[in-house]
Amino acid sequence: MQNNKKSLRIGNHGRNDVCVPDAVQREPAPGEKSDEPRHIGRRTCLALLGGILASPLTAPARSAERVRRIGVLIYGGEENRASQAQAASLREGLKDLGWVEGRNLRIDVRFDSELDDTRARAEELVASAPDAIVVNTSRATKALQQLTRTIPIVYAGVGDPEGNITGITNLFFSIGGKWLELLKEVAPGLVRAAVITNPNLAARDDWFAAIEKAAPVVGVTASKLAVRNLAEIGPSLDAFAAEPNGGLVVVPPLLAGPQRDLLLRLARERRLPAIYHARTYSAEGGLMSYGSDAADQFRQSASYVDRILRGAKPGELPVQFPSKFELVINSRTAKAIGIEIPPMLTARADELIE
Repeated sequence: MQNNKKSLRIGNHGRNDVCVPDAVQREPAPGEKSDEPRHIGRRTCLALLGGILASPLTAPARSAERVRRIGVLIYGGEENRASQAQAASLREGLKDLGWVEGRNLRIDVRFDSELDDTRARAEELVASAPDAIVVNTSRATKALQQLTRTIPIVYAGVGDPEGNITGITNLFFSIGGKWLELLKEVAPGLVRAAVITNPNLAARDDWFAAIEKAAPVVGVTASKLAVRNLAEIGPSLDAFAAEPNGGLVVVPPLLAGPQRDLLLRLARERRLPAIYHARTYSAEGGLMSYGSDAADQFRQSASYVDRILRGAKPGELPVQFPSKFELVINSRTAKAIGIEIPPMLTARADELIE
């Protein structure tokens, strides 16, 4: 009678083994050779099956990490060392928090120089639909907010929080007293300080109020020097420089290129000691600057990006102040306007530009 029982072949264990029920196993007669597969018992068969099913055929593939995308809009040209340092600081800060380019992060950087169309750069970043955008100028922040109210914006050193924006702010007016103190230290004969203001920007009134409050402490009289546009810079500085023992305090936000260039040139020509709020001025010929470390602000901003990528909303993240400040002195400019930098001040400087 033909046996309809099905058999199950179990791998290759050095011989052809086939599982069949014990009842149908047939041992070869003495001296008989057989080319048929060797049969093993039911219990042995089940044990082999159990071992095979318990072990995976192949190691499970590691699921790929989701790649997140952020945009960055940085003031300055692509070849500008300061701008490159800011981008590098952001990358380092994100890497420290587990976000690595090429693995789980893509970073699209745009540089916003004086000659660039800021809105066009902002449109490029918004069109790429990033998970967040990091920015460091007021004009770029405004351009982005006009384009999107849903993409989180993290600012590194500008503005007030509103809607989809948060970050590191430079609006801490108490630093105004420090600017005046440093200006008096570099020019002990100083008795007048003009605060460069733009009546169209309300925040500058707050800067002036802080400086005016500190003025009597250092023996200086503070006044506003209104500058609305390029044409007003020359006449305003000439009128102020007509009397001796005066100096300038230039407060945020950063002046546009042509205005900045003219102010720096006239301050040197009129031999006016001046202190500025950002390193950019000292690097371009200004006497002295004291302000937050721009590169470090980008590193701080990484913590905001990290929390946003993990699900936090901008409105849930409180604005912070910078944690690192830098004093930069341009020794060449000091010599040009006849000022000798006190040794104690030189020793405290984070950078001397020769």
